[in-house]
Amino acid sequence: MKTMKLVDIAKTIRSKNAGTDRITFDIIFREKENYELVKESKIITKEFIANLFQICESRISDFVEFDPAYAIKFTILRLQPSGSPGEGDVFGCQQYPPLLDIEIPV
Repeated sequence: MKTMKLVDIAKTIRSKNAGTDRITFDIIFREKENYELVKESKIITKEFIANLFQICESRISDFVEFDPAYAIKFTILRLQPSGSPGEGDVFGCQQYPPLLDIEIPV
């Protein structure tokens, strides 16, 4: 079976602060067909994201497959508010490699 990396079929993979206590990730696909393939195969799920980022599934407050934008969106709760002294819960650009390396069967 042939595979492709998520980065090759996604138009955008980004994170953005959704307040000081959470960060939202968006995976927006280039084409509807690729979005539907990933959505139907259940490759990217709340459980998969928790394992990928090595966090408890309960820290994922939202997981949405957003059909109009061909997007999968999820929000991770931070352990401490962003910018707190001694903050060790750093998401964002440091976490892109796990998303970029996901292999999608096509």
